[in-house]
Amino acid sequence: MDFEKGGLWRNWVGNQSCIARYKAAPTQEAQLCEMVAEADRLDLNLRVAGSGHSFTPVVGTGGLLLSLAQMQGVSHVDHAKKKVTVAAGTRIHDLAIQLKSHGLSLVNQGDIDSQAVAGAFTTGTHGTGSTLGCLATAIVGLRLVQPDGSVLVVDGSDTDMLHAAQVTVGTLGVISELTLQVTDAYQLHEHLWRDDFETCMERHDELASTHRHFGFFWCPTAQSRHLYCLADTADAPRTTTKKTADVCEMKVIDISDRPVMHTPFEKIAYSSDIYPIEYIPNFHELEYAVPVQHGKEAVRAVRDLMLNKHTHCLFPIEYRFTAGDPAWISPFYQQDSITLSVSGQPGVDYWDYLRDVDAILRRYKARPHWGKMHFLDTDDVTALYPRAEDFRALRRKLDPKGRFLNDHVRMLLG
Repeated sequence: MDFEKGGLWRNWVGNQSCIARYKAAPTQEAQLCEMVAEADRLDLNLRVAGSGHSFTPVVGTGGLLLSLAQMQGVSHVDHAKKKVTVAAGTRIHDLAIQLKSHGLSLVNQGDIDSQAVAGAFTTGTHGTGSTLGCLATAIVGLRLVQPDGSVLVVDGSDTDMLHAAQVTVGTLGVISELTLQVTDAYQLHEHLWRDDFETCMERHDELASTHRHFGFFWCPTAQSRHLYCLADTADAPRTTTKKTADVCEMKVIDISDRPVMHTPFEKIAYSSDIYPIEYIPNFHELEYAVPVQHGKEAVRAVRDLMLNKHTHCLFPIEYRFTAGDPAWISPFYQQDSITLSVSGQPGVDYWDYLRDVDAILRRYKARPHWGKMHFLDTDDVTALYPRAEDFRALRRKLDPKGRFLNDHVRMLLG
């Protein structure tokens, strides 16, 4: 098999790149298997590039760079069990359209829906909701192409294997398809408003417990909301402050059976029409999952850092909730969490700021989203993830030559 000549690859925001020796884009699983086996024969490492939404070096390789963009669509729907089988390269947005046609919905989504399903689900991507797990918790089965081109079928009969495979960062094989637990289609009622920071902290527990989804952006300046393309809620009802800075852009979402509606600060629509926000790729994001009991303390500390030390850092803090799960290297492994994210601006030296945020969040044994910037090393992973050594042992058993590794993931999970 002759691979196409490789070349330069860059991620969505341009902070990660690699020059691969070869590239390939299979159209079906059998072809993918042949490509993986050929890479092994040629002594090549390989990685898969999804939509390029990771800010970390998880994709980069000097060997074979695979794209699964031509492996798309839902191949099977089990209406009785509410399970769907979907090709790994399918984008979340396209999956939602297909689910809607079957009267189904994803249980939860994040606020970007252009990612490839396999990459988004298996790096710890999440939405918000104190009772809702990250996207990986919907995975009930996978097909993993192994270094010799064989297919390892994970069907949930071995729960340890399933929980190891739900979040993998691409290290247990190339995913050709996933089986997902979904639910009946539903409509959501989104309500946006603006509150001062202290009011947000006072209502933090109440809002998290009484709404299906609650999250907020804390904006240190009036400019902040525009950096993330947020709705300008300055004139929204229920505003408790007239200040233009140091405010929270608040959001709650609940299931609704009311008719479709859309006002500047409220919307009722099908689930996947509510979640997405259209972001401009003008930020480099760090995000950690903090045990929920430390959430308010952690966000206060990061806010203080921005107000008093790194005053040039204007991107908002994003704050969301995610329930704990059993996936071995999930950021939320056995830990109900809040996720706190901050961003640096491209072209600006933001490393001191991000390292200071990292130092704060380490106090709470926070774990990163694998696709967002972080500063973990081998020892950190071992300390933070109780099943880290079990995962590494399984990875070495399945891929003893490390075909599915690059330097970054080898350091973390090799």
